[in-house]
Amino acid sequence: MSAAPVIPDYGSPSACVANNSTFCMDWFTAHWSNLFWPALVQHIELTVIAVVAGFVIAFLMAVLAHFQGWFAMPASALSSFLYTVPPLALFQLLVPVTGFSVLTVEIALIAYSLYLLFTTILTGLREVPEDAVRAARGMGLTRRQILFKVELPMSLPSLVSGLRVTTVMTIGTVAIAAYVIDSGLGSLILKALQSPFNTQFIGAGALAVILALAADGLLVLAGRLLTPWARSRKAA
Repeated sequence: MSAAPVIPDYGSPSACVANNSTFCMDWFTAHWSNLFWPALVQHIELTVIAVVAGFVIAFLMAVLAHFQGWFAMPASALSSFLYTVPPLALFQLLVPVTGFSVLTVEIALIAYSLYLLFTTILTGLREVPEDAVRAARGMGLTRRQILFKVELPMSLPSLVSGLRVTTVMTIGTVAIAAYVIDSGLGSLILKALQSPFNTQFIGAGALAVILALAADGLLVLAGRLLTPWARSRKAA
């Protein structure tokens, strides 16, 4: 006689649950409000904090590197080094200092976001045609005005591209954060790996994929709304 499956957050078993079918929609919907929805919200919160904080830091680094060329190499080297450290290794280094906390997770996520964001923002600023900068200078705009009124708007496509890649990558990395904190969809996936019951694993994994696709789609839409001239240029 085979052992019965160990089912996390077990409720009244349906035939699907009792047979441990590939995916039980009834179990998924029954546990949406108390299991999947809270984990999805936690996943979104961890991602948004990391991407926003990473963007602010990377933006300041890129602008400084754009104004002061010497800063580009050390900033790129530092962010590139942080990007190459495996997530679990970085968590292991941070835990003795910041503990098993959200702060540990956010520091690691922000560190991973810096390289992609810094590189794409700086590339966008550097690819602004010199003719446009000279024309703005000829109109009497100050260096700060040229940055905000000419260079940043013209570098938006590169900036949005960096945000898309970083956001999708961060959503995936947040799942690994379950090794540090009991939060997010990764926590459900990690617990499900210890059980033969498939629905929790498939449901949480599918939500992470859908979240990444939805975030990428929203950023694509935002990019098109913010850069209507880019579509006109392609159509010409």
